[in-house]
Amino acid sequence: MLTRKQKVVVAMSGGVDSSVTAGLLVEQGHDVQGVSLRMWEGETGPRVCSDHRGAKEIASLLGISHTLLDLRSQFVETVVKPFAQDYLHGRTPNPCVACNRDFKLGSLLRWAREQGADFVATGHYARVMRVDSASRASLFRGADRGKDQSYFLFSLGQDQLAHALFPLGEMQKTEVRARARQFGLPVAERPESQDICFGDYKALVESYADESELRSGEVTDRSGKVLGQHSGIHRVTVGQRRGLGISTGEPLYVVEIDDETKQVVVGKKDELSCAGMTVQSVTWIEFPDEAEIEAEVQIRYRSAAIPCVIRPNSDGACEVQFGEAFPAVTPGQAAVFYRGDQVLGGGWIERALRT
Repeated sequence: MLTRKQKVVVAMSGGVDSSVTAGLLVEQGHDVQGVSLRMWEGETGPRVCSDHRGAKEIASLLGISHTLLDLRSQFVETVVKPFAQDYLHGRTPNPCVACNRDFKLGSLLRWAREQGADFVATGHYARVMRVDSASRASLFRGADRGKDQSYFLFSLGQDQLAHALFPLGEMQKTEVRARARQFGLPVAERPESQDICFGDYKALVESYADESELRSGEVTDRSGKVLGQHSGIHRVTVGQRRGLGISTGEPLYVVEIDDETKQVVVGKKDELSCAGMTVQSVTWIEFPDEAEIEAEVQIRYRSAAIPCVIRPNSDGACEVQFGEAFPAVTPGQAAVFYRGDQVLGGGWIERALRT
């Protein structure tokens, strides 16, 4: 908590979390300005998690100003196009990481500084801690483990963490709704929003693809036997079972996608099992100076972290060995490293290491 009055810009989506975030900061006596990010328009595309009109109404109820910041062109270049390219190359991306790093705590932080603000606050369930103003900021899971969003924030830099406020980090969701009712906010009982804004993504990906990138290919088993045809590798993901257009009398899952040959390899469920993975473009918030780092890794937002050993390389990549076999490691997804509740860092899954 801030110990003296500060000018704070709050990222407001119109939902209960960001609305209560703004309310708490107003209650604490800070100079608060609400901002919503306009990042998309049109029917085909991401359901960007922001209700501009609702956010403006909430800001008015709280007695603060509200600004709509237009970031549409940057969002397309920084998030949408890379998202499409990942799918077109057989990866399964997680756009929320880039959205948080480059927009909610990137573009918005730069804009806030132009307005003379020192901090940006969001409704994330995560915690930032530091011993004093001269020490490094550390990132931790939110107290509500069922809502924890630290997974999406692993790539934040020190400057971003030092100027980020997460007022909900120590709260439970039930407490947040209770405070919304106390503030008299109409969103107190609003249902949970979707975690991923790119719902039916296929049409979006195809709208950003060349015809050559959409070609069909073979569906084979691990021996190379052709079982059928697919209509584009962007339409399948590792671990997928349904919608493959093949019938063999037994359940088969996508175990590998070959970007070069456009071949989709399927196998039985146990063929998804992995002993580890390689992770690229690793960034560290807290780097343990150890040749082999014992930690936990989380490879999907809703999955539990599992024990692992991390072996960093000199090129910003690392090899991760799991403490036990893990199913369906998906290239393109984020792998986030923890020790207890503390986020050490993370990167992007390059490939699975099979058992």
